[in-house]
Amino acid sequence: MDTCDVKMYYILIEEPELPMLLINAGHICYIKESRYMSMLSRSACLQELPVICRGSSYDRFLKVNDLKPVTAKEAELLQALGEDSERLKWYLERDALATALGLTKDTPVTVELDGKWLQGIVRYVGRLTEPKFTDPIVGTFFGIELQGEDKGKGPSDGTYLSKTLFPCKKDCGIFAPFSRVKPMFSKPKLVSKCLTFPAAQLAPQLSSQQAQHQPLSTGDRVTFFMDEDILHGMVMDLEEKDGRTLVIISTDRDEKITLPLDSVIKGELLQQEPEPMETDKAVMSMEEVHPLGLGVDSLVEVTLAIGPGYGTIRWIGTLPGQKGTYAGLELEDGYTGVSNGTFKDHRFFRCLPRQGLFVKLLSCRPDSRFQGASANVLQERPALRSPGALPSSPIASDQVERMLIGRMKGIQGHINSCYMDSALFSLFSCSSVLDSLLFKTRPGQSPGGKVQDSYCYQIFLDNNHSLVLPTVQHLLEHSFHSAGLKLAEVPSCLILQMPRFGKKFKMFQKIIPSLELDITDLLSEGPQQCVLCGQLAYEECVDCFRDPVFSRTGFKVFCRTCSSQVHSHPERLSHSPSPLQLPEGYPAHTTLRPPPPAPPRERLELFAVLCIETSHYVSFIKHGPNSTDWIFFDSMADRHGERDGFNIPQVEACPEVGMYLVMSPAELANQVPRDMKGVAKRLFCDAYMYLYQSTSISLYR
Repeated sequence: MDTCDVKMYYILIEEPELPMLLINAGHICYIKESRYMSMLSRSACLQELPVICRGSSYDRFLKVNDLKPVTAKEAELLQALGEDSERLKWYLERDALATALGLTKDTPVTVELDGKWLQGIVRYVGRLTEPKFTDPIVGTFFGIELQGEDKGKGPSDGTYLSKTLFPCKKDCGIFAPFSRVKPMFSKPKLVSKCLTFPAAQLAPQLSSQQAQHQPLSTGDRVTFFMDEDILHGMVMDLEEKDGRTLVIISTDRDEKITLPLDSVIKGELLQQEPEPMETDKAVMSMEEVHPLGLGVDSLVEVTLAIGPGYGTIRWIGTLPGQKGTYAGLELEDGYTGVSNGTFKDHRFFRCLPRQGLFVKLLSCRPDSRFQGASANVLQERPALRSPGALPSSPIASDQVERMLIGRMKGIQGHINSCYMDSALFSLFSCSSVLDSLLFKTRPGQSPGGKVQDSYCYQIFLDNNHSLVLPTVQHLLEHSFHSAGLKLAEVPSCLILQMPRFGKKFKMFQKIIPSLELDITDLLSEGPQQCVLCGQLAYEECVDCFRDPVFSRTGFKVFCRTCSSQVHSHPERLSHSPSPLQLPEGYPAHTTLRPPPPAPPRERLELFAVLCIETSHYVSFIKHGPNSTDWIFFDSMADRHGERDGFNIPQVEACPEVGMYLVMSPAELANQVPRDMKGVAKRLFCDAYMYLYQSTSISLYR
């Protein structure tokens, strides 16, 4: 074959973002190797590939992360399956695909027909039809001659479309894809006995037939020899180089080596056949507890051949034929594992192909990227794992891009947990204001019940308001005014629930977030400034709240001089100003003493917003001081699989939010929601809760 015609094959593992492409996950695609190398020479990091999907003759640009490479033989086997969804399912079952690659003529097998498994022998491996110009692959099928009491139960005599592919009697033949074919006998096992001869003398004892029946695949345990020592390891990958197949092995000594295929033996010598075990649960004794309390769902760090690798523990227990306790890790994007959660035909957890890795539990250590979980936190071995025993600090702004942004980041959604996911991520990812709640005991009832301890407040408005495009500041002041409420003290955290109920009622179509919330006039005690002259205020008038002469909204407090002048107006003679409560010992204003200086303003800063559209919650989090330092979190941004699949959380930067937050109210009023950039529309139109914090008070509570 001309090298210019060599093709590289891929399987699509994620649905394309553009539905107009009309292709599904599981579709087989290809690109000419010469074209790929030409693109790679121009850019070392390709984001998209112009691949040709089977059944078409033109390019479609697909994301590299949505494509997984397959060999030509694997692509032929997968193409024999009728549906894209079925093709993806069997691609993820890497062990079955690897077994199919090792099936050859004259191999005893069982084949499925109409729900029943029949005995037979492989007589043909190959295509049923020739490829067309637009389809270089058409599918590899197995032609099987039925044997024994299953003779006569087949639909064929070895002929397909008037062409005889293998000879057999009438109704004794069947053509089937690899998904319906299984080897009849288990793979041969080497006898467990002591070896007293050099390693080089062992390899010839394996016949070529045994080698054919024992194909290697990623995740297999293997035996090899170095300095006449018998060593074991796990296959990480296989590669072709200079006409030879090389095996990349992760040894039990935590080393990475590369050996020729003929120097590696599948399975473990000197090992007894493992006893059957339950794979649906793992039981750990106290001796198997990790000394730092790591367990399932812990974020951990391990040493890989390329350096440190990061992932999440998905399973802990014992592996067939292995001593000690192992952890099944799901590696983060960017790190390559050797499994999809299976080991020796047993499934222990589920993840994408080559995203899983089995390592000894004691090889895992806490993820060093997260602060607060240093190695010297626990000097003694804990009896039980305690959630929150290793509290971590919020993620600093300069670490957000590296640690938070991306797919499978944040909190993974499950069933209808999006409200809890968004709330927890908002509260704790980039703020420590509520960390103290994790260690508080339940407080008793407040004396007299007049002061209510609460971090959350539901905004209610009466029908007399004139707000059209309100800010959060306007809404809070109006609600406090109509309810006659005051804050007893400056809160460390204040969560405001907007005036909307479910998905059907929103009082305002758009709300302007207040980056700072001035609560000075909302405090029941404390010095305040006169709204007219800025001096110390002594009186408040609730009747002046909506008086447009002073300001559109807001509480009206006055010094004595300004109050006297304001309320001498005929329209305000009926008003009843009330004295403000000043802190004990605060200097009083007299004619013999100059007025005290204007008091400072008490302000809270916005650090997160929860939004709801229809019935799904998402959140915006401010992670730094700049106006563009915003991220958007969705715990169910995507999904892999259907009923038995899982949600894919995602965190993305949304600097466009800052562009709108610095606009004037008039500019914002002219913005058409559907034309707003990125995800900004959701912040302004779907806000449900605004989260504010006091950067000074939070240090003490």
